[in-house]
Amino acid sequence: MLYLLFRFVFYVLFTFTLAHIISLEGFSLGIESQYSEYSLTENLQTTFILSSALLFWLAAQINKQLKPVSIGLFALMLMMFIRESDIYLDKFVFDGAWQTLVSIVLLSTAWYLWRVRTSINSAVVSYSHSMSNGFLMCGLVVTLVFSRLMGRGVFWQSVMGEQYVYFRSVKNIVEESTELLGYSLILFAALELLILCVLRLKKGQSQTLKIREISLAN
Repeated sequence: MLYLLFRFVFYVLFTFTLAHIISLEGFSLGIESQYSEYSLTENLQTTFILSSALLFWLAAQINKQLKPVSIGLFALMLMMFIRESDIYLDKFVFDGAWQTLVSIVLLSTAWYLWRVRTSINSAVVSYSHSMSNGFLMCGLVVTLVFSRLMGRGVFWQSVMGEQYVYFRSVKNIVEESTELLGYSLILFAALELLILCVLRLKKGQSQTLKIREISLAN
């Protein structure tokens, strides 16, 4: 019970801090704030995506039963990271580099999942009952659906009329901050999955130790 309360307080404080960080550019630059591709909010999105990918990868190394799910989620976040870095890849690598890298990750993941196809169903069923799954579903819906719909230019042009040209940053604030919230939920999902895998590892080690003790006693 206390453990759940601790996690709830942690996520509340994290979200509170996140909202404050998002507002920093607005407070510092005022009406000149743009929340562009190079803003702190955008950089945090990239950081959260990469952090989630690393946590999913760690979870895959710890728990074999959930590995197909963990690898799939790792690949998904890696592709999102590559997509978010398209500006830098096109500039410093070559034009269209992100499409090539995403294709490589996608094909590699598909090949791996085909190899372990017999264990995918049990992994998905096990993951579906975890807290991580709830966070993940919410995060994906907010990031891929809600933030995109709220960021439609036609909607903001309808609301602002001619003022849209001068206050386009308002649209950017809503879209980018909502997207960041979605990525934070996915980060929570990755953290919860890692915790679950660590707990299962400890439980397995404990059971193995008890079996050995019983065997020695007999």
